Order: sequence, then structure tokens, then C-alpha cells
Amino acid sequence: MAFTTKLLRMQLEVFKPFINGATIEMARSSQDKLGKLMARTQQSHVEAEAVSFDNFAAEWVRPKKQEAPGVILYLHGGGYVAGDLEYAKGFGSILAAKTGVQVFCAAYRLAPEHPYPAAVDDAEEAYRYLLDAGYPGSQIVLAGESAGGGLLYALALRLRRRGLSLPAGFVAISPWTDLTMSGASYADNQKIDPSMTRERLAFFAEQYVPAGQDARTPEISPLFGDLTGFPPSILFVGGDEVMLDDARGMADRLRAAGCRAELHVSPGMWHAYILYGVREAQTEEARIAEFVREVL
Repeated sequence: MAFTTKLLRMQLEVFKPFINGATIEMARSSQDKLGKLMARTQQSHVEAEAVSFDNFAAEWVRPKKQEAPGVILYLHGGGYVAGDLEYAKGFGSILAAKTGVQVFCAAYRLAPEHPYPAAVDDAEEAYRYLLDAGYPGSQIVLAGESAGGGLLYALALRLRRRGLSLPAGFVAISPWTDLTMSGASYADNQKIDPSMTRERLAFFAEQYVPAGQDARTPEISPLFGDLTGFPPSILFVGGDEVMLDDARGMADRLRAAGCRAELHVSPGMWHAYILYGVREAQTEEARIAEFVREVL
């Protein structure tokens, strides 16, 4: 790893106890600040246009040099409890700049104020908006990290149930696909993960999953859904994540269902490392751009 990557990892390890003990308000504030920083790095390469919905905020982020048709619907992470439009625009801006494809950022409603199914409802509304705007499913790619990476598969399950056209492909970065946290990596990586704990994720799940609702419900934990007929996926995950098996298990389930799933495990890396701008992310950004252009 580059020195900057090692330094960042050390900082994450130092702040891990504080981050994992933070209130929801603190988590939201710090995440939104991160989004603003990410967006600032690309502000000379993209243009933004706000769109109003009744229940959530959204914004188009368009590359000044558009290189491919279609659109990426970006669903941000944050454990379903954090991440506003400013945060969504952060990585949305990077996606637009690196892929040359316009990005539609949807800041879905958050738990605990709005537990499941609010996030899936809002993601569906954003997708229908794109269909109504003239983009067929074959011209839409779903992208997301962490909770957003799980949400994009939950959305696809919803779309199929509604009889709507599925997207052209999925870009899932450290996707949270199993809110029961049943994977072995939750125990195997608990000491080496520099940024996340099983306890923190359990807290997020408690906020999002309504009392009495089974967390294995496919729209909550898409790992347990019927993935037959899904379009191609490219998945990225850090080798040191407690959530490693969420991505690994999803790739296995997709392949077992006859779907194309390309999994990239980056040794020594942490949760959603691509968003941190480290050297290792540059290769992944190029892979994402190549995949998006291919499926579109």
C-alpha cells in the first residue's frame, strides 16, 4: 500500500472507537462533510441540476465531457441512517467524472425516522422517474456503496415484482446485502477491520428493520432473494472488512442463479475504500468506467 493509504488506515484505526460510538446525528454530520469534500475534487468537471420529489431530494450530476449515453442511478451508503444529498453528490460527482456518464443521485429517506420500506420506495420512485424521462432499463446502471450497494439489489427485486424492466447492470461497492450479519467474516475480520464493527451494523439494522419484520426479507437482505435473471454485476470489497462475506456471498448467489458477477477483493483494504481516493481506488475506478460503458 502507498504511504498515504497506510496513514489513512492508521487514522481510521485511531478514530474507530469514536466513530462506532457516535450518535446518529454525529454520523450524519461527518458523512455529509465527507461528501462535500469528494464533490469539491470534481467541481470543475461536472454540472448539477436539482430535482424535487415529495419525500426526498435528488440531483443530476452531469460530466462536462459526456462520453457515453444512459444514466447511473446512484444510491448512497450510510447504514440506512446517514447520508443526505450533499453526501450522495460526493461520490456521484466522482462517478460522473470518471465514467463520462451522467449520474442521478437520490437521497432516500433515512431510518429511524423512516424505516424499511421507505428507502426501497424512494429508490423505486427515482427509477420510475428515469423511465418516465425516456431512459429504458437497458440505459440505466444502478450503483451504490455499503447500504446503497444492498439497496440497489433490493430495488431490482422490487422492480421485477412490479413487472418493470431491470437495469443494464449493477456496480456494488462493499454492499451490505445481509442485515442478519450471518457471514463468517463478521467474526474472522473483527480484529483487523479498521473502520467497522458488527455491533455498529447491528445498531443500524435495528433502526432500519421494523419491529417484528424478518431481517431475511429479500428487500431488506437481498442475499436471500431470488436473483434469477439479474443483469451483470461488478462488486468490490476490502479484504479486511467484516462485511467481506456480504459481497462474496452475493457474487456466489448471483453466479448460482446463472448471472454474471465479477468480484474484486482488495487485500488489506477496508469498507468502501474506493470512496477515500487512495491509490488502490484508481484501478477500481477504471474498472467501473469500463463496466458501465460496456453494459450501456
